[in-house]
Amino acid sequence: MLRIWVTVKPQARNQEVKKIAEAEYIALVRAPAREGKANEALMALLANHFSVPKSSVKIIRGQRSRKKLVQIG
Repeated sequence: MLRIWVTVKPQARNQEVKKIAEAEYIALVRAPAREGKANEALMALLANHFSVPKSSVKIIRGQRSRKKLVQIG
């Protein structure tokens, strides 16, 4: 099980994940930050990046914040 801090940047042009420290990432998502759309896009993006099913990516802290604690696995 992996826990990482992710800073989300919604409404970006491209979708990508950038590692900036040992357990800290920046995620750019196209979805807007309303109605949970950016969170859904983030979970799908991280699942693809770490090659795990989307169901094994959970936001533990920061549901309504740009900085989130995410558990993978």
